[in-house]
Amino acid sequence: MSGIADQLRESLRAVADVFRNPGLRRLQLAWVGSVTGEWAYVVALAVYAYEAGGATAVGLVALLRFLPSAAVAPFAAVLADRYSRQRVMLTADAIRAVALGGAAAVALSDGPAPAIYALAALVAVVSTAFQPAQAALIPTLARNPQELTAANVASSTVESVGSFAGPALGGLLLAVTSPGVVFAATAGAFVWSALNVARIPSTPPPREDAAEEALHREVLAGFQAIFRVPSLRLVVGLYSAQTLVAGALNVLVVVAALELLDLGRAGPGLLNSAVGIGGLIGAGVALGLVGLRGLGTAFAFGLVLWGVPLILFGAWPETAAALLFLGLLGIGNTLVDVSGLTLLQRTAPEEVLGRVFGVLESLVVGTLGLGAIIAPLLISLFGVRWALVATGLLLPALALVSWARLRKIDERTVVPERELELLLGLPLFAPLPPATLEHLARSLVRLPAAAGTEITRQGEVGDRFYLVDKGDMDVSIDGEIVSSLGPGDHFGEIALLRDVPRTATVTARTDASLLALERDEFVSAVSGHPVSREAADAVVAARLGRLRPGLASI
Repeated sequence: MSGIADQLRESLRAVADVFRNPGLRRLQLAWVGSVTGEWAYVVALAVYAYEAGGATAVGLVALLRFLPSAAVAPFAAVLADRYSRQRVMLTADAIRAVALGGAAAVALSDGPAPAIYALAALVAVVSTAFQPAQAALIPTLARNPQELTAANVASSTVESVGSFAGPALGGLLLAVTSPGVVFAATAGAFVWSALNVARIPSTPPPREDAAEEALHREVLAGFQAIFRVPSLRLVVGLYSAQTLVAGALNVLVVVAALELLDLGRAGPGLLNSAVGIGGLIGAGVALGLVGLRGLGTAFAFGLVLWGVPLILFGAWPETAAALLFLGLLGIGNTLVDVSGLTLLQRTAPEEVLGRVFGVLESLVVGTLGLGAIIAPLLISLFGVRWALVATGLLLPALALVSWARLRKIDERTVVPERELELLLGLPLFAPLPPATLEHLARSLVRLPAAAGTEITRQGEVGDRFYLVDKGDMDVSIDGEIVSSLGPGDHFGEIALLRDVPRTATVTARTDASLLALERDEFVSAVSGHPVSREAADAVVAARLGRLRPGLASI
């Protein structure tokens, strides 16, 4: 029990650190406005469409929103790797606020419904740039891996709050006003999001040379990163299956509320709010994922919790029971979001992270639209109850088939704590995103060195960077000892960063244990991050100045 209590205290400290981090705090506040606004207007739009043309209209409107977004998402996500991610989010918020303001004006003046549907489609398309930028920005603002997971817990909690507050607000406003008022309120929510994004400390684009790269190559980089890594393929595939079910649920909830449970216009908002409340409870469960190694297993369990409640809902269609079942689904949704997003952030290279999330966003919106089209077909074939059961069966079956592979992901994503601690203690690595640090920590190779062993030789070509874990080293130039190194020190970076022969010979004075990082891994990590590159240049200049005065400026 004491171990569980310690883990919980550590998790709560990590979440508290998220809100003490100014950038992450403002990002979460912006996320509040974005999620709450989207849920409120989606509920209003669904009811508006249902009253105009029934379940088929709801599905067709979802298709209009999602399919263009799926096509645009990989291209929109390029913006998150080419430009400042804060600027991308700010622009998206501004466009969404204007579009929803226009939808409100059309609805309040009894204008044509197609105009509202077109503006809703624009909002959905623009949102495909916001979400990848937000997800890719989190690792750059987090200061360590625990804070990264905690930030995802906080984001999922915000999403749960928004998915509760948004539908509740939308449902209440619909009960006493009209969809036009809900659209206007949504525009205000996006303005709130923009105001908070504008206050996030600016970070440089992850790749300064991006503008010179062909657009089609940039777009393909996200797909290539996923196809190259089996664990990424698996997580993205299962995530897409979950959103396929979510797309069907968007329609099933409306039809079940109005036809099966007879809850009236406020019913869809009520049922969606139950999912949000469950998500809040799930956030408490997800706290246990901070620092946890079993993210793949948690992801599978979340998929099961997504499906089983839908089966129970179809078997027992009572209002109180439905609220309980959808609350359980909300817990599963939080587990899927936190574990799935953290796995992606830890596994995908930082320089293409925005585009990886762009591919995910494309698949998410595409499968949401596909699910929204499948649901009316299931309803017409089997009725609402059996459509719920059929939809709920998919994810538990996939989780069962994928369980062993997800557990292998857990085994591969274990981070060596000592290696990570040593990397964090060095100025040239400390600024790197947590996912990059974890990758480097796993890439370090431990090398024993007996006293008298020559590790590097002056004049040789450099192929590795070294960290001293245990023991003492002598550094000599032209046969003369000029300095010594001990635990926590490093060497070998000058030859790699300046592309010159080794400037000194390093010999183990005592039995020692070293950690080595291959040239390509080291150069890619340090040179690909502006702050880390500046720190590395400063370290190299200072060391050259000490070893060979006059070479620091080379």
